[in-house]
Amino acid sequence: MSSRLVMGKVQPDAYKAMNALDSFITSSEIDPLHREMIKIRASQINGCAYCVNHHSKDARKLGESEQRIYLVSVWREAPNVFSEDEQLLLAMTEEITLIHQHGLSTELYDQAVSRFGETKTAQIIMAIITINAWNRIGVSLNMHPVL
Repeated sequence: MSSRLVMGKVQPDAYKAMNALDSFITSSEIDPLHREMIKIRASQINGCAYCVNHHSKDARKLGESEQRIYLVSVWREAPNVFSEDEQLLLAMTEEITLIHQHGLSTELYDQAVSRFGETKTAQIIMAIITINAWNRIGVSLNMHPVL
C-alpha cells in the first residue's frame, strides 16, 4: 500500500481548523463518554478503522466497558445496555452520518431539542459533523490503526 500525504504537514491551517472544532466539542456540554460513543458509531458507519480504534481506546480510558464498546454497532439490538439519551445520540449520529438517506428526521430533531435543549442539540450536531470530517480525512488518506 502506498503512503499518502499527511494532512497536518501539507495543509497545517486546515488541520488547525479541524482541531479548533475538536476544542469546541471538548468544551461543550456533551458528556465525554457520549462524545466517544458518537465518534465510534460514525467511524464504524464510515469505515474509518483508524478512528474506531482511536476512539475505542479513548472510551476505555474514560472507563467505558469493553462490552458496551462492542455493542455500539448494534445498539438497537441491545436497548437495555444504552440509556435513552445514548440511544437518541446514536440514532442522531446515524441519521446525520447517513445524511444522503433523509437527513436528521423531524422526529429525532424534536426529541433532541426536547431532551437536551437547543444549545446542547447544536453541540451534538457539531460533534457528529466533526467526526464525519475526520473520518473522511482518515479514509481518504488510507490511515490505519497501529496496534
